[in-house]
Amino acid sequence: MNIHEYQAKAVLKEFGVPVAHGLPAFTVEEAVKAAEQLGGPVWVVKAQIHAGGRGKAGGVKVVKSIADVRKEATRLLGSTLVTHQTGPEGKVVHRLYVEAGSRIARELYLSALVDRTNGRIAFIASTEGGMDIEAVAAKTPEKIHTIHVDPAAGMSGYVGRRVDAALALRGDQVKQCVSLIDGLYRAFTAKDMSLLEINPLVVTEEGALLCLDAKINFDSNALYRHPDIVALRDLTEEDPMEIEASKYDLSYVKLDGSIGCMVNGAGLAMATMDIIKLYGAEPANFLDVGGGATREKVTAACKIILTDPNVKGILVNIFGGIMRCDIIAEGVIAAARELGISVPLVVRLEGTNVELGKKMLAESGLAIIPANDLADAADKITRAVKAG
Repeated sequence: MNIHEYQAKAVLKEFGVPVAHGLPAFTVEEAVKAAEQLGGPVWVVKAQIHAGGRGKAGGVKVVKSIADVRKEATRLLGSTLVTHQTGPEGKVVHRLYVEAGSRIARELYLSALVDRTNGRIAFIASTEGGMDIEAVAAKTPEKIHTIHVDPAAGMSGYVGRRVDAALALRGDQVKQCVSLIDGLYRAFTAKDMSLLEINPLVVTEEGALLCLDAKINFDSNALYRHPDIVALRDLTEEDPMEIEASKYDLSYVKLDGSIGCMVNGAGLAMATMDIIKLYGAEPANFLDVGGGATREKVTAACKIILTDPNVKGILVNIFGGIMRCDIIAEGVIAAARELGISVPLVVRLEGTNVELGKKMLAESGLAIIPANDLADAADKITRAVKAG
């Protein structure tokens, strides 16, 4: 789950992390009022969307008058911002963050993430902060440093000192960095974050470290422990089909292809998408119905897949261990009858009660194409979609 910059900064502030002063705004008048409350002489008007690259896309503007705050707020609110992370469709700006200007001496990069390879939280630090950190990683990777936190030892001052060395900090900034890293680590672990990115982390002309931006992703599996974080969710930033899927505890991610996939198990879902690509087509989604799907859940999954106008065919691939094949068949039949599915539908079943499931599909009277194995299923659905 993602949250907006202003929300991320509020979370970090709870842990003593230094952030720039700012206020959210949902209307032009609220933006003007926020600027007046913050005082001048410089403000930064920031579009709030769940995507990076806002600065390059014109979503972050430094202004030096209340009139210009009003002008930029009017321009941004309701506009569609297209960045390298939004895709060509962009995202509509519904919220702004008006922040007090800072006197910047240096821009740095700092992030924390779960390094699954090492099973540790890692801090990533670079002296090359700002909008082009991706280019730094590609062209001069030696300027990016990774510092792991040993889970047995936990956080200690040496981690902050290693980060401070990577950022080439001096004097009192070293002490500030140690304190900053401690606060970020406590926030990361206490709130079950999966990614925390500060870009840029700045050194002001006064010599203070300040988080000028903040991006946070939370582990969705841990949200049940954090109702305060769930309350920050902005549904306007999420795909409507993904929101609908979450109501039924379905793992769904929309993609750009034409073949809808309904699978049980994340690994099998990835393999299904891979083999669709191998046979020359593109998957329209990732959809894992899980091991305990019911007829209602399967029907809901079919509905969600068919909501996508790009779907030209559906591949159902089930390996029944905990999940019974007859339950899947029952859900598929119910969905096909209720929705009047008009696109090709290929079903591959294997595992518990597979013969009963196949019998139910065969006797349903519906135009369901059975498949013997995964390769057969991929071949049949790609052929059917291309023929249609």
